[in-house]
Amino acid sequence: MSLSTPVPPHPGSGTAREPVLPTVPNDLLAIGDLDGSTIHGLLDLAIELKRDPARFSNALSGRSVALIFEKPSLRTRASLEVGLHRLGAQSVVFDQRDSPLGEREPVHDLGRNLERWFDAVAARVNHHTVIAELADCCDVPVVNTLSDLHHPCQALADLLTLHERGIPLEGMHLAFIGDGNNVCHSLIEAVVATGGRITVVAPPRHGPSAEIVSAAERLGEITGGGIDVTDDPGAVRGVDAIYTDAWISMGEAEDPDKYAELTRFRVDESLMTLAGPDALFMHCLPAHRGEEVVEAVIDGPRSVVFDQAENRLHAQNAWFVARLSRTPAAVSPRSPEGRR
Repeated sequence: MSLSTPVPPHPGSGTAREPVLPTVPNDLLAIGDLDGSTIHGLLDLAIELKRDPARFSNALSGRSVALIFEKPSLRTRASLEVGLHRLGAQSVVFDQRDSPLGEREPVHDLGRNLERWFDAVAARVNHHTVIAELADCCDVPVVNTLSDLHHPCQALADLLTLHERGIPLEGMHLAFIGDGNNVCHSLIEAVVATGGRITVVAPPRHGPSAEIVSAAERLGEITGGGIDVTDDPGAVRGVDAIYTDAWISMGEAEDPDKYAELTRFRVDESLMTLAGPDALFMHCLPAHRGEEVVEAVIDGPRSVVFDQAENRLHAQNAWFVARLSRTPAAVSPRSPEGRR
């Protein structure tokens, strides 16, 4: 099932055509860097990558990618290292947890060095200004794999997961409940860009960026998508999915007052019942069980959290293939297994 216009086979040909790789910008710092058509193209490609990985095993042969981590990581590091290996690329990890970028040497100098050795840089950073500076000074593509403001790779994986569950992205209604953080920002941009509606349910002091909300409202006038921001948990009634995230982000100081304000935004069985019998539960992980979500929900039959985690690999690989593959000919013909 395709999200965009299917490409017919060559007349008289018994084999599938080479995949059409979406045109993507040089860098991926935020979902706002992509329009709805490009997002759909990336998701189509991710579906093909997941369905028939052998077909893409040499797509990035000879390419190398620097992976920078200022924060601890499970899903991001595993999905990047394994994913790039499956595409035939080499990755080198730079563990910067004890030496944040810009501390040992200027970010500018780091970028100018990395561009001499690598074909792309993927960075998980504390501050969005750092990855923006890295992209400005680095001639090779830069991918934001998490910053304090955006988490674009996660949002692409989330859209892929919703699509796999049979939820049309155009007209979808997603509720994000809790702290209006980086994940919330990327979901706002992704959902509205693809013609869906997102309702953010958060206490007023911990809502999403007003600038990102305003931009989404303007975009929705073009795409047909929309955004609502409220502090009423009852707004989840009838949504297709409820999404939450940790109340205290990684590296953020403990805040008892914030915990107190967010307690009534916990996702429990009663909230899922209010959403409706078919509503999915989503979380980017790691989860703090008993805080933002109860175990009965995250371990329940409507939870898709581990599908989201798996799809990080496929969504990221789609972007790397679209941006770094030298030619569609680097992708092999569809394998017999992929035709099933």
